[in-house]
Amino acid sequence: MWCSNYSVLLFLSWLLFACSTHQLRSYETQLLLQLRKHLEYPLPLSDWENHNNADFCDLFSSPHLTIKCENHSVTELRIMGDKPAKASSEFRGFAIPNLTSSQSFSIDSFITTLVRLSSLKVVALVSLGIWGPLPDKIHRLYLLEALDMSSNFLFGSIPCQMPSMPKLRTLSFDENYSNGSVPEWLDSWSNLTVLRLKNNRLNGEVPSAVSRITTLIELVLSHNFLTGKLPDLSKLSSLQLLDLRENSLDSGLPPLPKGLVNVFLSKNSFSGNILEQFVKLDKLQHLDLSNNHLSGTPPALIFSLPNISYLNLSSNTLGGSHPEHLKCGEGLSLIDLSDNKMVGQLPNCLADDRIVKISGNCFSTDASDQHSASYFKFVSKGEGRSRMREIVILAGVVAVVIILLLVSLMFICKRHQTQHAVAQHSGPKVKQDDPLSGISPDLLAAATSEVWNRCLPSYRVFTVPELKEATKNFDQSSFLGQGSFGKVYKGRLENGNLVVIRSLTLYRKCSIQNLKLRLDLLSKLRHPHLVALLGHCIDDGTQNDSTVRRLYLVQEFVPNGSFRSHRSENSPEKVLKWPERLAVVTDETEKPDDDVHNFGFILLESLVGPTIESGKGEAFLQNEMKSFSGQDGRRKIVEPIVLSTSPQESLSIVISITNKCISDEFSEWPSFEDVLWNLQYAAQVQATADADPDSASHQSFG
Repeated sequence: MWCSNYSVLLFLSWLLFACSTHQLRSYETQLLLQLRKHLEYPLPLSDWENHNNADFCDLFSSPHLTIKCENHSVTELRIMGDKPAKASSEFRGFAIPNLTSSQSFSIDSFITTLVRLSSLKVVALVSLGIWGPLPDKIHRLYLLEALDMSSNFLFGSIPCQMPSMPKLRTLSFDENYSNGSVPEWLDSWSNLTVLRLKNNRLNGEVPSAVSRITTLIELVLSHNFLTGKLPDLSKLSSLQLLDLRENSLDSGLPPLPKGLVNVFLSKNSFSGNILEQFVKLDKLQHLDLSNNHLSGTPPALIFSLPNISYLNLSSNTLGGSHPEHLKCGEGLSLIDLSDNKMVGQLPNCLADDRIVKISGNCFSTDASDQHSASYFKFVSKGEGRSRMREIVILAGVVAVVIILLLVSLMFICKRHQTQHAVAQHSGPKVKQDDPLSGISPDLLAAATSEVWNRCLPSYRVFTVPELKEATKNFDQSSFLGQGSFGKVYKGRLENGNLVVIRSLTLYRKCSIQNLKLRLDLLSKLRHPHLVALLGHCIDDGTQNDSTVRRLYLVQEFVPNGSFRSHRSENSPEKVLKWPERLAVVTDETEKPDDDVHNFGFILLESLVGPTIESGKGEAFLQNEMKSFSGQDGRRKIVEPIVLSTSPQESLSIVISITNKCISDEFSEWPSFEDVLWNLQYAAQVQATADADPDSASHQSFG
């Protein structure tokens, strides 16, 4: 009995001792309260003043706040704020209201207080609006194993005293404004496993020291200004994630370690062939080499890697053909080979139940999105531009030609009349209009080349009775609206095909010869992204009407309605979910016929729904975009169908690029290539989440 009671007493004594080890020293409690004051009382710390000095280590952890203690000292401090980072082009090294801490904030005082918590092993201070250069004294946290200060407004270089933190394993400064070069002394950290410096302003070359950090598991240096040759990383045997997207690295692809799981090297200037060594990366799941200058034929075995699920080789100059019986890995679900120079038959495995993009090649298929073999004769060997830039330029050429031609159709008669009057009053004969004036031969050649051929009916000349029959004598029931270039009607031809008929008024003194030359040119324009002209009709009217003619343009009818009509809550059965909207806006970036700023409002409408029907104007929406920084704000403005069908990361990527597009500062506007890359990445995240609904990446805002 005594023995039993003794055991109970021992247990209680041990329990009391164990509990007492987590009680925080009064000194460290005061330090935590000072940190709260330095950070200007962020929301996650709002409950601290309700706890006495012994309670800090007993606080329940949450996604926004974690405090752990050992032996009366704080060993882990994680605070997640709600202030956006990289959300404003206004940041120039000084405080910004509602984005950073106030002008009176002192990062030096804050770090001075922080390092007095000398037992800290883990520090995560994320999205708190911390701004300024990181002080050297941060190295006094000798026991620190993990430091995460992502999504703040840190600038300047990484302190050179930091190598004196021997236990550091994780360093993350993502989404800041750090500049200068990547430090050469990185290999001083013998235990470093995670190095994340994404989306900063780092420049220069990736130092060779990186190739000597053999403990690295994650290396993320994407979205910076890094240049030059990438060092040989093949000795980093523990490396699983390599992310160097959106820099200016311009060497050949380097040898890579066999243990890699995810490789993202897109949007650089890598050139040369894809090394055969890549087919030995048998753990690889995601490989993105898009938007580079890679050439040659991709190794066939890269498609059959045992764990590969995502392969993006688009927008390079890859060529050659693949065997018809090419093998694809069982898990390979998304393949993008678009905008290259690949020829021959499409391998059978690429026609299976997979998401495969092949547009802009010369594969022998019936698809209208393949170039003819002669197309690549116009592409010089070894040129330095990306294929995506060529597509954007050519699509822009077609847009310019169409606008010039339509405008010329409207005003040619007026010019003709003016010149006729000048000739009568000035005596000398005025030179006749060049029927193709204002349009360069290069533009015309590009617009009418066989690149744009499509499987469409032959161009023809219609009669007035045919068009009257097609439109029920231009009845109001056929009227679709009136645009900048005349009234528009819907019609059905004798063969049953639906068409759109545009009616334009012309002066009778219009030169028929010039008019027909322009119509002949318009008839040759064929491109998957353009509504084609199928024919025309010139109505001379009655003899009593001696001043005008009427021109009818017969165009393709697009039956599925506009993007806006598929975002309207008035037709819930037609409302597009987020993956479908994402696919539409991604496709739209390949044909910019407008500027990137206006396209930003298309992206914005894909998030918040139609603005015209809701009475919301652009100014209102720009103001509302400030709400996107927090989840509550997003729930308020983003359409419910979008929230419920989008993973957080996918939606956040699109919101970020949309903010840049609609910025008031021209210098902050991204290129269409930037927009396309972000949308493709968002689609990739979406596809990954859809493939695994139970994964963390599938967590939505809804």
